[in-house]
Amino acid sequence: MTAQLIDGFGRVHNNLRISVTDRCNIRCFYCMPADHVQFMDRKHLLTFEEIQRCARVAAGLGVNKIRLTGGEPLVRRDLHVLVNMLTSIEGITDVGMTTNGILLAEQAEALYAAGLRRLNVSLDALDPVKFREVTRRDGYEKVVEGIHKAQAVGFDPIKVNAVAIRGVTEGEIVPFGQFARETGVEVRFIEYMPLDADNAWERDKVLFASEIIEVLSQQIGPLEALPNDDPTAPAVDYAFADGVGRIGFIASVSQPFCASCNRFRLTADGKLRNCLFSLEETDVRALLRDGAEDAAIADAMRQSVAAKWEGHQINSATFVQPDRPMYSIGG
Repeated sequence: MTAQLIDGFGRVHNNLRISVTDRCNIRCFYCMPADHVQFMDRKHLLTFEEIQRCARVAAGLGVNKIRLTGGEPLVRRDLHVLVNMLTSIEGITDVGMTTNGILLAEQAEALYAAGLRRLNVSLDALDPVKFREVTRRDGYEKVVEGIHKAQAVGFDPIKVNAVAIRGVTEGEIVPFGQFARETGVEVRFIEYMPLDADNAWERDKVLFASEIIEVLSQQIGPLEALPNDDPTAPAVDYAFADGVGRIGFIASVSQPFCASCNRFRLTADGKLRNCLFSLEETDVRALLRDGAEDAAIADAMRQSVAAKWEGHQINSATFVQPDRPMYSIGG
């Protein structure tokens, strides 16, 4: 086997994001419809054993980082069992998870015991009323409880991902800055991207990272850029000048990081996607269930990554939004 997954632009891919379900217990408007969501039939979801096999093949191609996503991954029963299966794979050195945190408090101990160490918690508002406006469900208190429980268990780092949307979340910027200073978690603002199920995204609704930096600097204190220890990381990190509080920015729209992208994706129903905004997919579930050898699965991964385009084209007139919304792709 080739030791690395390299695309046509020389980017080495060592980071696999695995969606374990498209189901979710909230309904964020930038991701899902409010009601009447058509979820995948469970028989189409990859089993834990199938996910482990894909991860093992990927590890043989140089993948050493895995992130579990959804939908909401914690609605998948016994997720800690899968975590243990993935952390036991030779070559996999980093397993993380992105969660909305609703079920985190009750599962944090089992996940940590299984080997999970890194958490990203999606939380777009610290005002419970605003939280419900974004998510169209209740649960703010459970998310905050989950963050505190994860800290107590020992998770480190814990990052809070907040989607920045003009006309909706401007009032959350300063509270999130204070939250980072008071709790020690890193808050990461993510520019609003066109992956919603309702196709309602507009560029004018994107609250840019540069604007958020200005607000935080004026109302809390100066922010200073931190050294970039990982050039493939999507976030640019800052700290307040007094050393208290760390803030990250994922400026997917205003400052795309496609040139250094090292990630590809496996959807819950077993499709490989070489970009979040891919218009094409590679079916590995069929290979898995038709008795294919590991070499065939490896070839599918190589071909998918090799076909990756230069960038997502959000800022181009040629941009086409994927048919799959975010919850179906995997966050």
